[in-house]
Amino acid sequence: MDTPTFAAQPQDVPVTVRWLNPIGCPTFDAPIADLLRGIKQPSTHIEVVSLDMPHSPTHLEYRAYEALTCERTLRIARDCGQQHIDALVIGCFYDPALEDAREISGDTIVVAPCQASLQVVEHLANRFSIIVGRTKWMEQMHDRVRRYGAADRLASMRPLGMGVDEFQKDPAVTRRGIIEQAMLAVEEDGAEAIVLGCTIEFGFFEQVQREVGVPVIDPVVAAFKMAEAMAGMKRRFGWSPSRVGSCEPPPEAEIKKFGLFQGPVPIGNRVKA
Repeated sequence: MDTPTFAAQPQDVPVTVRWLNPIGCPTFDAPIADLLRGIKQPSTHIEVVSLDMPHSPTHLEYRAYEALTCERTLRIARDCGQQHIDALVIGCFYDPALEDAREISGDTIVVAPCQASLQVVEHLANRFSIIVGRTKWMEQMHDRVRRYGAADRLASMRPLGMGVDEFQKDPAVTRRGIIEQAMLAVEEDGAEAIVLGCTIEFGFFEQVQREVGVPVIDPVVAAFKMAEAMAGMKRRFGWSPSRVGSCEPPPEAEIKKFGLFQGPVPIGNRVKA
């Protein structure tokens, strides 16, 4: 029997991951870079970027705000493919423009937090609850959960009554709120695991997990480690995004004819990790 050519390759394959905070504010670039620096494989190269967007919301709680960012997200996804970046994470739990970015990303794998978190929690529990910021978010998140085939396992969504911009202002208050709602999700809704339903809920999962006694999935950690692992498999096994059938990208000749994706890549801030 022939030995697979990848068998002799090292387990820790160097990969590159770009994390996109899809807003035109650098507020969370450095904190997220610090978090990723602490959990990455030694050989993984990371950059955390936000958008070049002079008039930008600080969050994507509204569909209208999200729509304003999508064109820039697609241009950054295309740039990832051109720069041979192994994986891109779109850092918002709504997974904005995920399918669109995947279509235009070349050989770059595109990951997003909601889908990654649901894929992780599927291996850990039969029923889970999502802790969201506000009731406003729940319809859009339910749509994502249904699309990913996890609706039957969703025990509940529980809102904190907090917006994105509030999560990191007083961490003690946010942590208490998450613990309270997670406890209720387990005790009253039958949740066996908890998913934190916003990337800016980062930094809380370990203490919540200790207090509540069930797995608590941080979407930043889940999305990044999924991207890093997929990037490694791409390097070792050649598992790049498909480009046939429904995964067919726009023809380059047509992109050129229409004058699309011109000008500089809309990255406003960049942090290496």
